[in-house]
Amino acid sequence: MKVVLYGASGKAGSRILHELQARGHEVTAIVRNHPERLPMGTKSAQDDLSDVAKTAQTLGGADAVVSAYGPPANDTDQLIGVTERLIEAVQKAGVPRLIVVGGAASLEVAPGVTLLASGHLPGPWVPIATSHAKALDVLKKSGINWTYFSPAAFFEPGERTGKFRLGKDSLIADQTGQSRISMEDYAIALVDELERPAHERARFTIGY
Repeated sequence: MKVVLYGASGKAGSRILHELQARGHEVTAIVRNHPERLPMGTKSAQDDLSDVAKTAQTLGGADAVVSAYGPPANDTDQLIGVTERLIEAVQKAGVPRLIVVGGAASLEVAPGVTLLASGHLPGPWVPIATSHAKALDVLKKSGINWTYFSPAAFFEPGERTGKFRLGKDSLIADQTGQSRISMEDYAIALVDELERPAHERARFTIGY
């Protein structure tokens, strides 16, 4: 499968890149700068997602696009414009599928109550959580074949265990109430979804 991966040099993106390559997919890793941070031999290109025409050209011939784009901490709402332009580029290029590395705060922690609305989210995380929720709404209103993949509340580098649970719109927590997933296991589930689609035009989530 020909996959274009945005944010390929980031924490989540680098693990998704490794999983895609390990499974034999043909990946074009897209970075804003510093392509030398990518594994040797990785096909790469630079694109900051500011120009729809350029992005559409970059996406030409791809079977799927994965976006692990992370906005700057001081302007998280850049994520919304990036999502809008990426949707338009996917439409122009005729790419069959877009998977977005999303956020956890729009997941429900009780019926009708999201983590963001619950008041339990630490203050510093509210801006990025709000931007992710807005980006999800943009995807839902689009006409493309999108998938939004929300991680667990704690989403950090860790072990690749291959053991996890999947869900839809509710935060997954373990028996102690902890909501966690390693980026390595998240990458497994994301590539599984690419290879065997089960959540097209939908959001899903993961946790231990």
